[in-house]
Amino acid sequence: MGIKRCGWVAKAGPLDVEYHDTEWGVPLYDDDRLFEFLILEGAQAGLSWSTILKKREGYRRALHGFDARRIARYNSRSVERLMNDASIVRNRLKIESTISNARAFLETQAAEGSFADYVWGFVEGAPLDNSYRRSGDLPAKTELSDALSKDLKRRGFRFVGSTICYAFMQAAGLVNDHTTDCFRYREVQRLSRQRRR
Repeated sequence: MGIKRCGWVAKAGPLDVEYHDTEWGVPLYDDDRLFEFLILEGAQAGLSWSTILKKREGYRRALHGFDARRIARYNSRSVERLMNDASIVRNRLKIESTISNARAFLETQAAEGSFADYVWGFVEGAPLDNSYRRSGDLPAKTELSDALSKDLKRRGFRFVGSTICYAFMQAAGLVNDHTTDCFRYREVQRLSRQRRR
């Protein structure tokens, strides 16, 4: 019998499996990585996560390694450059929101000390350890993602609806949404407990 994983990975490709096995749900406290995930989750709106994973390296190259300070200085020429880059999702609204989100991200960092301090404040500094039995039980959004979405919008972020925010919370490990029968559930749970100490 093979390794048991979350149901959403069952028919996924190797990139998705690697992402699930090594990144998804692992608590992130690094501002640069959190920014990357926030941008990628926004880019995913209306698309599959598999599509974004395939374009992730393209995004890293096109967005200067997700350097928020550089992205915040992008201008109309930068938007046109990105619109002509087939290695990313060429959606003008998403590209423009990446730039405005970089600016809002830097403002939030300055106001809160770090973006990590800000987002982790929504879960009182430690991951929420859920215990869903099947992938179908996972919510698309919660009251916490509603609150995060509302506050991000207030700060000037775009493409941060509650569903996108919940996907971000799952990816960045603010919640452990591996199903209880997944081999990663207990591994991520241990990481969460270490953070609580």
